[in-house]
Parts: sequence; C-alpha cells; structure tokens
Amino acid sequence: MQTETIIRQLMHYADPERQEKLKTYIPSSMEVLGVSTPDLRKQLAVWWQELKSWPPEKLIAFSKELVQTRIMECNHLAFELLWKNKKALGLLTLRDFEELGWYIDNWATTDAFSVLLSGWAWRNGQLTDADILGWLESGNCWWRRAAVVSTVGLNLKSRGGSGDTRRTLMVCEKVVDDRDDRMVKALSWALRELSKTDKPAVAVFLAEYDDRLAGRVKREVATKMATGRKNG
Repeated sequence: MQTETIIRQLMHYADPERQEKLKTYIPSSMEVLGVSTPDLRKQLAVWWQELKSWPPEKLIAFSKELVQTRIMECNHLAFELLWKNKKALGLLTLRDFEELGWYIDNWATTDAFSVLLSGWAWRNGQLTDADILGWLESGNCWWRRAAVVSTVGLNLKSRGGSGDTRRTLMVCEKVVDDRDDRMVKALSWALRELSKTDKPAVAVFLAEYDDRLAGRVKREVATKMATGRKNG
C-alpha cells in the first residue's frame, strides 16, 4: 500500500459539488477532494485488510506520509488508521502528535485530531497536562482549539472516556475570556460533554464564570444540562 494508491482510489469517490461546498464551509490550505465521510470509511475498511497486519512503526510512518500529502481526506485517514491500531497510537510521542497535526487549520481536521488522537493519548498518560497547556499557550488558534477539544476525548463515552472533571475544567478556565468563535464553540462543546458525567461541576463552573463566559457558551451548556440537547 502506498500513498499514491490511496489518493488514486479516493479520487473515484471525489464529488466536485461537495468539494466546492467544503472549500467554503471548511476553508483550509490543504487540498480537498470532496470525499464524504461514509465513502472514506468504506474504503478504509478495504485498505485495513492489508494495513492491520503492519508493524506499529510502519503504520505510524505511513500515517505521517498521508499527512504530508496536504490532502484533507488523507489527513483524516491518517488519524483513523492510528485510532484503529492502539499499539501504534500508544507509541506516539509529543513530537509525533505535532507532526501529525502539522496541517490542522480547519474545524474538521482539528477536531478529528483532537478526539481520535490527542484526547485519547492525554487520557492514557502519553500526553501530559503540560503538553496540552503548551498548545493552549502557543498563540496558534487551531492548536488552542485542539487543546480544548482534547478534553472531549477525556469524556466522550463512545471513545472510551469516563469523565475527567479536573483536567477538563483546568483547560476550560483558561479560555473563558476568549471570544474567537472557534474557541467559544470549543469551550461550549467541552463543557457540554463534561456535563454528561459531572453536571454539578459544570453548573458550579457556569456560576463562577457567569460574568466572563460568552453568551453562547452559557446558553448552549445550560440547555444541554436541562434538556439533553444543544439547542432548545
């Protein structure tokens, strides 16, 4: 299996109309082919029959090659491959994560990276609190968003999370004053996810920072806790 093979086969699923929509909805410096997530995962299942037997080190190197294509779908595929092979994911260092996240410059890629990779690694002790806080203090909004969305990986049950109030709120309290829309939405998501396992702690957080939180955060999180939905 080679990256050229991956790209050639992905091109069969490329949708020009979707490609144009994504250029507007998810602006990025990366090339976008316009492959839907269901099609990407369907093809991944085929490739996985070969890739699942690869040594972890080889899969890591291949995932980095996919990232370096600067094609959005190949970046997402790299993250999915590592998520499927926990031995490979478990070998990644901070430097590896930062190489894999080299092109996170849009909502979709940043969030896939954070939920599939960095959140899991943080939960399992591969990434430290200091590593995540380093991203938060980097000055790069996408890495800052990755730090906040990584808390979702701590708490999301479908990805193995069981709730981590301390670390989630440690990050959230550092961005309560940030009004960049990307960060406001990330903070709302982080608190909503935590509320599923520790609603009292989230309620206390909302009360403590009521005069500093963006209205969107307060509205969406309060609605989630009251109704179980993001919006009423």
